Amino acid sequence: MPKASASDGVQLYFDEAGRGTPIVFVHEFGGNHWSWEPQMNFFSRRHRCVTYAARGFPPSDIPDSVDAYSQAIAADDIIAVMDAAGIETAHLVGLSMGGFAVLHAGLRHPGRVRSITAAGAGYGAEKAHEDYFKGISEQVAANFETKGAPAFSKIYAEGASRVQFQDKDPRGWQLFADRLGQHDSRGAANTMRGVQMRRPSLYDLEDEFRAMAAPLLVVVGDEDDHCLQPGFFLKRTVPASGLAVLPKTGHTLNLEEPMLFNQILAEFLAQVESGRWGPRDPRANPAEIMRTR
Repeated sequence: MPKASASDGVQLYFDEAGRGTPIVFVHEFGGNHWSWEPQMNFFSRRHRCVTYAARGFPPSDIPDSVDAYSQAIAADDIIAVMDAAGIETAHLVGLSMGGFAVLHAGLRHPGRVRSITAAGAGYGAEKAHEDYFKGISEQVAANFETKGAPAFSKIYAEGASRVQFQDKDPRGWQLFADRLGQHDSRGAANTMRGVQMRRPSLYDLEDEFRAMAAPLLVVVGDEDDHCLQPGFFLKRTVPASGLAVLPKTGHTLNLEEPMLFNQILAEFLAQVESGRWGPRDPRANPAEIMRTR
C-alpha cells in the first residue's frame, strides 16, 4: 500500500494506474479515493492517473488535532503525494473540497501545475452565506461525532444537491452513500472544522486568481446552486479559464454524469497539451453586445 509522507509526518495513501502525462484526482468531503474510479478507468488509457485519500480519510492517517487540518495543508498534501510518486508536474482535478484544494495548490505551487480542473467548488464561498455555511458545517461535524458516520451518512447523502444523483442512478448513488457511511467520524469532523469552516472565500482571493497563469476548467452542475455563482466568478477572474455547466446535475457530478464529465475533461486536457487553451481573446470584450464600427 503506497503512502506519501506529508510535511508533518501524516501518511497519505495513494493509488495509481496508467502511463503518460500525470493527472492527480482530489476527492470531495463526501467521497474518498474510490470516488474517481470512472475517471481512473477512462483516463489511465493515456495518462498516469493518481488518486489518494485525504488526511482524515482511511486508509490515510487520521490526526487527532483539528489544527492538523487546514486549506493550506490540504493543498500542500497534493504536492506531497506528487513527490512520493515522483511526479514533477501534473494536471490537477478536484471536486468540491478537492476543487478548493487544487485551486489553492495552483496558487501556492504554480510551478508544479500543468492545469487545474475545479468541479463543484463553491460551498462557503458566497459572502452572503459565509456565516450560515460555518454554522451548518459545525452541525455536520457534531453529527458525525454524535451519530457516527453509518447513521449520519443516510441524512447527508440525501442533501439538496445529491438527490439528482439518486434520481438518475440509484445504484451508483447507493454505492456513494455506503462509502460515505464508512468515513471515520473523527476524521470527518476534524476535516469539516479545520478545512471547510476555516478556508477563505474564493472572492477574498480575487487578486491572486487574476494573476493565476495555469489553465483552469471550472465544472458546475446547474442544480448545484451554491456553486454556480462562484463558478461564474472564477470564469470572469482567472485569465485562462473556461466554464462548463452540466444540465440537470447536482454536486456529485463526476459520478452522476461520468461520460459527460470525462468528455469535457478530456477535451480540456487535449487543448492544454496542444497549447490551445490560453487567456480570453481581448476582442471578446464582455462590455460589448454588438459591434458597430
